[in-house]
Amino acid sequence: MVKGLWDSYEDDALARNKQTGEYITKGKLHTLNHKGEYYAVRGPLNSSRPPQGRPVLVQAGSSDAGTTLAAKQADVIFTAQQTLEDAQKFYKLLKDKAVAAGREREDVKIMPGVSVYVAETEELARAKYEELQQLITPEIGLDFLADYLGYDLSKHDLDGPLPSDIPPTNGNRSRQQLIIELAARENLTIRELYLRIAGSRGHRITFGSPSQIADQLEQWVEHEAADGFNLMPPYFPGGFTDFIDLVIPELQKRGSFRTEYEGTTLRENLGLQEVKSRYTLQQV
Repeated sequence: MVKGLWDSYEDDALARNKQTGEYITKGKLHTLNHKGEYYAVRGPLNSSRPPQGRPVLVQAGSSDAGTTLAAKQADVIFTAQQTLEDAQKFYKLLKDKAVAAGREREDVKIMPGVSVYVAETEELARAKYEELQQLITPEIGLDFLADYLGYDLSKHDLDGPLPSDIPPTNGNRSRQQLIIELAARENLTIRELYLRIAGSRGHRITFGSPSQIADQLEQWVEHEAADGFNLMPPYFPGGFTDFIDLVIPELQKRGSFRTEYEGTTLRENLGLQEVKSRYTLQQV
């Protein structure tokens, strides 16, 4: 329904002809007349069609229902993936689902979250991480885990393992499963787990020098695990500044990151296809 509202005005609908007094070209403004089970919307939208056709649609989450919706509707998928292998499986799954939904593989951009700690050396980058880790109290850490797991761990031994009988959450089940798998794969205690989760919100953490970080990011793109990344800096604004000052120049030197923007809209700069109005398509 909302896509129909964004198509209310054709690209050349606004004549703005001072001589004739014609503001909107006849036949270029459309009412949607949506009548659904729960609501009806006549339209049109009270704003003209945006330069990029419609806003970029971003879907977050990795559940089966979420990925099915994303494959049909989303332009960008924001996901949490801890390993290259899991990211590759997710990447292939979404691209295949998009094709099955009648779209092109390039119509959907997969952008995992990544929390980057970068400095002149790996040792200095890890020192940044450890300094921030010391600021996470058990109360805060356990609250994070409770949100993601849907389970209160405050009565469990913080230096013991994650309980094996955590019930499925009514919330984000894909994130719950990711955290449970992370704890099992790396044999983490509850304390170690909340320290890992609190800073990155369950997303992958990377450490290193600019060249090491660039190597890791390039590996995921080159091996079809990501089309790009959603940066999740560990602190503001320094996390962004570190990445911009240290990693971006390294990626540009390698030819892996732009030196100029490709276009004037987010859609163009993400490498997404132009979105044509449904009414323009009917005329072709």
